[in-house]
Amino acid sequence: MLIWMRGEPRENEARAPMTPKGAAKMLSKGWRVVVEDAPDRCIPTKSYRDVGCEIVKNGEWVNAPDDAIILGLKELPVDGTPLRRRHIMFGHAFKGQASGRVLLDRFKSGGGTLLDLEYLVDDTERRVAAFGYWAGYAGAAISVMAWGQQQRGRTLGAVSAFASATEMARSVRASIDIIPTALIIGALGRVGSGAMDLCVAAGIAPTGWDMAETAHGGPFPEVLTHDILLNCILAHKGAPVFVPADARTAARKLSVIGDIACDPDSDFSPIKVYNTATTWDMPTLRAHDTPPLDVMAIDNLPSLLPVESTDDFASQLLPHLLTLDRPEAGVWGRAQKTFAAHL
Repeated sequence: MLIWMRGEPRENEARAPMTPKGAAKMLSKGWRVVVEDAPDRCIPTKSYRDVGCEIVKNGEWVNAPDDAIILGLKELPVDGTPLRRRHIMFGHAFKGQASGRVLLDRFKSGGGTLLDLEYLVDDTERRVAAFGYWAGYAGAAISVMAWGQQQRGRTLGAVSAFASATEMARSVRASIDIIPTALIIGALGRVGSGAMDLCVAAGIAPTGWDMAETAHGGPFPEVLTHDILLNCILAHKGAPVFVPADARTAARKLSVIGDIACDPDSDFSPIKVYNTATTWDMPTLRAHDTPPLDVMAIDNLPSLLPVESTDDFASQLLPHLLTLDRPEAGVWGRAQKTFAAHL
């Protein structure tokens, strides 16, 4: 077995899918573990070298043996090259995304396989590893900070990674002069739990909705009566629309939407007032001017808390990585079938 953890080519991405502790367990099984030297990673390369990993230069995975399993998190550069080998990552290719067809075509032409981390599920269809909690925590934080700036007649400027969740919550509390009302949809899930915890840490008592409150399918006029909406429901076929396009001009108190699930280019997105993700440099986009409606839709929110999110995700994923020598069974067999169906 050859596990090759690549660097993350995307800007502002310091997370890793595997820690040195996890790598050591693979090595103890007699596997070969290669780690690319990525200076921006939140875990120093030396920590992987110290447990016995082979270290190669960043981006060298393109020359890896064909039987290597390439382990990463975010998207690969969009350069059109055919993709060989098995790749473990978040592909964002199975929900009709515009870029998804391009990625699948690359796998088809190269004969490779995408084992999508979003579709790594157990036999009850529950995801076995997710960054959801920290996405919810960070997404709520940035959304509340955006609301605070909006109340001062400004827009939120560029954001950067926080040293800890405690520091993040402290910054959120300092960013608001009054306490906003907030509605969290998907409050009982991983993402919603993180959003709830951030709100509580910042002194906000949010309203939490989950399946019971959304089962009727809409419309949902109550959404417009809150200052902030935090959407924690992933886009999927049959998903209710929580914010229709005409909400821009409707009578509303709502002025900030944190679309933490962030699937703006999916037809199934429940938030219809925007169609592109935001960035660390520009965390929000203005969907309407008067009254203002700002949308936060950063698609790598857990990277704002790289240490906590890496430790959490890697510990969830590790037991399944240790079964990669049985690729047709369990979560990997299901992931392969999902890929084949979409291909």
